[in-house]
Amino acid sequence: MQNVYRSYSDPGHGWVRVPIAVLKTLGIADKVTHYSYQRGDYAYLEEDCDMSLFIKAFNEHNGRDPVFKHHSGNNYSKIRGYNHYFFNQGA
Repeated sequence: MQNVYRSYSDPGHGWVRVPIAVLKTLGIADKVTHYSYQRGDYAYLEEDCDMSLFIKAFNEHNGRDPVFKHHSGNNYSKIRGYNHYFFNQGA
């Protein structure tokens, strides 16, 4: 499991990019809300609820908090145009 995760923010919101496989390993893939987004093999966890769920699960699994490399922009993020997160049990 990786140690550093990219986080993104725009003037209105923020997200952390996490591989969906990591969410499954942590046992939280089915707990992420539709307020987060997904694209390809990554989930973009929204900062208000799902990011804290990830941090807590990561800490419980690894005994430490994840590290974030932050990227911010002054315009609305393209993440807002990604599909809303949907857990597909069969995938």
